[in-house]
Amino acid sequence: MKNSQLYIITLVVLTFLGCKELEPRRPKEHSTTNFYKEVIEQNKKLNALETKRIKQTLDRDTLTTYQSSANGFWYTYINKDTVSSQTPIKGDIVTVKYNVTGLQGNQFYDYQTRDYTVDKEDFVPGLTEGIKLMKKGETITFVIPSYRAYGVTGDGSRIGINQTLRSTLTLIEIKKPNNETK
Repeated sequence: MKNSQLYIITLVVLTFLGCKELEPRRPKEHSTTNFYKEVIEQNKKLNALETKRIKQTLDRDTLTTYQSSANGFWYTYINKDTVSSQTPIKGDIVTVKYNVTGLQGNQFYDYQTRDYTVDKEDFVPGLTEGIKLMKKGETITFVIPSYRAYGVTGDGSRIGINQTLRSTLTLIEIKKPNNETK
């Protein structure tokens, strides 16, 4: 008899517990907006540190004066054309000779010649803007922070992540898409 009473009491308790209305689970609150804001703030700090390091390095080079561009890189003329006013525009095909090193001079890519269609092909983002400042025959050395170069991915070959680049580039020729030479 005691077993049947225990059975009935257990059944009654389970019935009361089972009758409780189920409350739906609420999703955990994850604010992606806050996450993105934190990532942006962190990147701003890293970019500021990189900019400070670049400026310190350029300031130590007392023989060369670098100009700051509105596009986030620094440059200095090695050979400047003061006569011509023609610079490449979107769609022009330019022939350039360039190298790519790290800020401290470690060689990534030795001098190579390349044809590049302005603003229509992939190239180092800082250099794509820098080429548009140049005239035929000019040589400019560019210092490009990582966020204007290959950023957090590198180039998948020789250039690592968050790498500041220095590139000396000579603009050999500017051609219009219909092969007219400037």
